[in-house]
Amino acid sequence: MESGSNKAIVTVVGKDKKGIIAKVSTALSEWEANILDISQTILQDFFTMIMVVDLAECTLEFVTLRDELGELGQKLGVVISCQHEDIFQYMHRI
Repeated sequence: MESGSNKAIVTVVGKDKKGIIAKVSTALSEWEANILDISQTILQDFFTMIMVVDLAECTLEFVTLRDELGELGQKLGVVISCQHEDIFQYMHRI
C-alpha cells in the first residue's frame, strides 16, 4: 500500500444464505488479512456486512485482493466491495 493506512473497508451485500461470513473471513485469513471489526445484519432476506480489515501483512496486492473478493462474491451470489480506508474516509467526509 502506498498511503499511510494499511486498512480496507470490505462490504458484502446480497441474499442471505449459510456460510457467507465463514467463506469471506476464511479467504481473508488465507491471505493474511486481519479482520479488526465486523458488523453484519439481515434485513428481511438480505444480508449486509461491513468489515474493517488490516492489510499490513496481507500476501496480496490491494488490487488483487479487491479482484479476488469480487470473484468470491460472484461464487457466493453476493456483491463484495473492497475500498482502501483512505478513499473511504475521503468519500465520507462532511
